[in-house]
Amino acid sequence: MATRPETLPAPATTDEERAYVASQWKLVWWRFRRHRLALVGAGFVIAFYVVAIFPEFLAIHDPRAASDARFYHPPQRVHFLDGWRPARPYVYAIEQFRDPVTLAVGYKADESKRLPILFFVQGHEYEMWNLFKTNMHLMGVDEPDDGKPMPFYPLGTDRMGRDMFSRLMYATRISMSIGLVGVLVSLFLGVLLGGISGYRGGLVDAAIQRMIEFLRSIPTIPLWLALAAAVPQDWSMTKVYFAITVIISLIGWTTLAREVRGRFLAMREEDFVVAARLYGSGQMRIIFRHMLPSFMSHVIATTSLAVPAIIIAETSLSFLGLGLRQPAISWGVLLFEAQKLQAVAAAPWLLIPGAFILLAVLSLNFLGDGLRDAADPYSVQR
Repeated sequence: MATRPETLPAPATTDEERAYVASQWKLVWWRFRRHRLALVGAGFVIAFYVVAIFPEFLAIHDPRAASDARFYHPPQRVHFLDGWRPARPYVYAIEQFRDPVTLAVGYKADESKRLPILFFVQGHEYEMWNLFKTNMHLMGVDEPDDGKPMPFYPLGTDRMGRDMFSRLMYATRISMSIGLVGVLVSLFLGVLLGGISGYRGGLVDAAIQRMIEFLRSIPTIPLWLALAAAVPQDWSMTKVYFAITVIISLIGWTTLAREVRGRFLAMREEDFVVAARLYGSGQMRIIFRHMLPSFMSHVIATTSLAVPAIIIAETSLSFLGLGLRQPAISWGVLLFEAQKLQAVAAAPWLLIPGAFILLAVLSLNFLGDGLRDAADPYSVQR
């Protein structure tokens, strides 16, 4: 009687063996997952861009609605406990008073009136993405007895009584998007001019490199100030937005262009490039179809590190009054309100946009650092 052959177990697949057959993008993802700070930074960056997509829905009040009775209103503390027992989040109503000695206006909490925080409430009407009108908002407070809407200022108000929380939501859209748009323009110019410089060489390479050296030799801040001052004062917010984006992008592409040039100089005599040239492929096709994908992960890492620099540049220009101006709302415009020492002393919460800038820049730097380390998955990690 013939014996039945035993089924042999499948050979175990080790991490090393899987790495040999994995694609480059999979190796990049495996390396990136091991960078914990990069994962945390990616989470915050995603949160910032979610806010940038839905600021109207997240805003509690109209960010441009002023109130004479609510100027320099302090942030309202949110309570989660009723004594020692967990309770629905609520805030106390705020009453305005005038100091009889100094005649200064102040605010105090009325602990006899609890205002529960409600979610998905109706408020001021807005147009979502210029597609449809709605008045639904993420949160708000209502008077429990008559249902009339009550003001809710989790981050206080400014000198005109405008809600800082709502203005921060709208400012995130402009500041984060100007970094994204600016880096896309810089990416296009850097890859195009750097690729042509490294691929063609000769007189074209010399001309592009001299232009880069000329731009890099000019002090950055005075150049930004001169270009921003040339923007007409009567331009609309949209025109100023695109003008500032172009101004910042004109400076940011030079570093990437030099890196791309160095890579192309090393690759232009490779076999696959020579084969594509002999096949009759055009210059632009060789650059964008064959050479650029070979180090696309490095380009992505470099551009992610350039986003915080563009955000800081926009914030600096707006803070100095030479970038975006009212009625535009950006982090720099909000910090412009905190230039006066008296305003900061009376309302220190006006500096909260600075914390948003710090958190966004750190998150983007952590993300870019993780992408840069993961861009070369074959390197030995120590």
